[in-house]
Amino acid sequence: MATLTAAATQSSGAQAQTFTLKSNELGGQFTNKQYLNGMGFSGENRSPQLYWKNAPKETQSFTVTMYDLDAPTGSGFWHWVVFNIPADVHELESDAGDPAKHLAPKEAVQSNTDMGAPGYVGAAPPDGPAHRYLITVYALSNKLVLDKNATPALVGFNMHFSTLAKASLLVYGQKH
Repeated sequence: MATLTAAATQSSGAQAQTFTLKSNELGGQFTNKQYLNGMGFSGENRSPQLYWKNAPKETQSFTVTMYDLDAPTGSGFWHWVVFNIPADVHELESDAGDPAKHLAPKEAVQSNTDMGAPGYVGAAPPDGPAHRYLITVYALSNKLVLDKNATPALVGFNMHFSTLAKASLLVYGQKH
């Protein structure tokens, strides 16, 4: 089980709790389920199962993102952006990143990735060293007033002003 927690904590109680993100599917690297089906890959293009705990009490919504830190673009690559996940939801099941399957909460918005369409885009690193993929859940103090056409940069800009805490998983992917 891959786990990397952020330094963000709640401070309202006697004992601060660390906001954490975990997955029952990921053990530090992607399985075939999370790789793209296309561009030389025969993956299943399924977003990973994720769950989080100890979000700040003030949380009004969550955003989940997946970003390739090592994409050869000069600016990384956004593989998944889903926002306005209700505050009472603490898990996304496997393949929730496919908007056609309606597995994500109905209030959640899956916005454009760097492929130009909403929904999860599986990992597809080029030949060479493994790439680092940062999967992050953000606890927000409000909902974002955006739609599925929002770019990852626009979502990030809007989240910047309402992020209470964040927690991340670092997962590796490599072309075989």
